Amino acid sequence: MGPYVSLASKHQTRSYDIHSPKALKSCCTQAVSYDPGGGLRKQFYKKSCPQAKDIVRSVTWSHVSSNPILPAKLLRMHFHDCFVRGCDGSILLNSTANSTAEKDAIPNLSLAGFDVIEAIKSDIEKACPGVVSCADILALAARDSVSFQFQKPMWEVLTGRRDGNVSLASDVFSNIPSPFFNFSSLLQNFNSKGLNVHDLVVLSGGHTIGVGHCNLFSNRLYNFTGKGDQDPSLNSTYAAFLKTKCQSLSDTTTTVEMDPGSSLNFDSHYFVILNQHKGLFQSDAALLTNKIASNIAGELVDSRVFFTEFAESMKRLGAIQVLTGTEGEIRNKCSVVNS
Repeated sequence: MGPYVSLASKHQTRSYDIHSPKALKSCCTQAVSYDPGGGLRKQFYKKSCPQAKDIVRSVTWSHVSSNPILPAKLLRMHFHDCFVRGCDGSILLNSTANSTAEKDAIPNLSLAGFDVIEAIKSDIEKACPGVVSCADILALAARDSVSFQFQKPMWEVLTGRRDGNVSLASDVFSNIPSPFFNFSSLLQNFNSKGLNVHDLVVLSGGHTIGVGHCNLFSNRLYNFTGKGDQDPSLNSTYAAFLKTKCQSLSDTTTTVEMDPGSSLNFDSHYFVILNQHKGLFQSDAALLTNKIASNIAGELVDSRVFFTEFAESMKRLGAIQVLTGTEGEIRNKCSVVNS
């Protein structure tokens, strides 16, 4: 997602003979190395702010109804938050005179929707001052924005996160995966996140909504190996189409749908086009270069399977390195730490 989001996972060192969805799932959804609940729980705000989830949904749906690209933006923001210092709302903090924040790092410059998070926070503060974290608001808003299309929650969001008070642009490049990564680089990059190969493929399905910037994939069209060549793994008909949109390596402003013809619909179509070798980024195409990942991508063409698995992987994503209990703080405003 321009600049990018794709999620990867923990490398599986055992070999598997995969012939069925059951075998496939059992190979790749083994217990991760930390408590997948991360200290979060259902109904965390049941007594302290019972209307919190309703406020998040109401404000989010109101914004999505007039801005259909918002789900892709908020989903990506949530990914980028969780992959840097965990799901602690650090992506929401503004830079200060002494420090450049995550949101101002190059991979995050095309993020949007910060105003929506602040609007939600403002309404919740009126109802329950100092109770609901910005990190929880972002996790809920990402879910609710995607769910607007279906008018029902598409995955469960456990709550109880607290907000971090550190946000450094310098942390971003070493934690957010590059659209130019190959499969082993993706796995290595996310080994510390507690996500596995199954999560990698499933969460890459988030690319079913949103757009990508030309400069993040045009090397596949014009200079793949540095010799003015095209990526041979890219569908040639699709490549010809992309060349009509991205006409040079230097184009940094033009965007292209990541899921052609379906970029506003959250569905399993990403896996249909992926299996046709029409994944936009090199890191999308990389999913087909590993046998386990490629088999998973084949199973996820079924929308029922995709929705079920995406819900499970989002729960694991949302638990990465969370702050709970007395850690961190509950910010009064999402863009600044409490004084």
